Amino acid sequence: MITSQSSIAALPIKTAIVTGASRGIGREIALRLAADGFKVAVNYAGNATKAQEAVSAIQAAGGEAIAVQADVSQADDVRRLFATAQEAFGNIGAVVHSAGAMPLAPIVPDSIELFDRTIQTNLRGAFLVLAHAARHVNTGGRIVALSTSVIAKSFPQYGPYIAAKAGVEGLVHVLANELRGRNITVNAVAPGPVATELFLEGKTGEQVVQLSKAAPLERLGQPGDIASVVSFLVGADGGWINSQVIRANGGFA
Repeated sequence: MITSQSSIAALPIKTAIVTGASRGIGREIALRLAADGFKVAVNYAGNATKAQEAVSAIQAAGGEAIAVQADVSQADDVRRLFATAQEAFGNIGAVVHSAGAMPLAPIVPDSIELFDRTIQTNLRGAFLVLAHAARHVNTGGRIVALSTSVIAKSFPQYGPYIAAKAGVEGLVHVLANELRGRNITVNAVAPGPVATELFLEGKTGEQVVQLSKAAPLERLGQPGDIASVVSFLVGADGGWINSQVIRANGGFA
């Protein structure tokens, strides 16, 4: 009898934590995973209204979700996030780390405070979330962190952001090795330009048009494009993908 390899890798526990899930890509990931059958802890930093809207959308579609406030750069907050999710839904099968900020600044001495804040949120936050995911995700589970395809482009003023996200990719590779023997996959998804509030903020119409033409598919990505990739990675069919960075960017880089 031939046994499907996908059944061997199937995710046993349908509970997920999604950080930065009150808006943009994180929100779409939370909605998609709920549609896939996950109970979802919708993490947010400060916008309780938007987080509750995401929870309400999941519940209206027949899913289960809670909103959990936590600043991912703060150790006590991340500890509470995981404890709250476990208390509400039991064991955790997937963690998707989407929370982050994208401030722009040149590499000059006056940018050091912005650099420190970016590292605090985007890299320290990733370290804390991945560390708790490693501790709490059950055997056979999935861990995904969001990176960026801008790493390959090295645009001016993206230095702090790229430095932090390059560090995130490094953490993903190391953690995949540290979890050897537990059948837990650890991957990164690196979007290109995606039409979100975070991406569009501060850009002129001309810049947006230019970036939308940068990929051979000649459009900006949509949050749903990224959510589909995450859905694959945390689902049964993604079980053989591990320690990889998936460039979900339409050919942008």
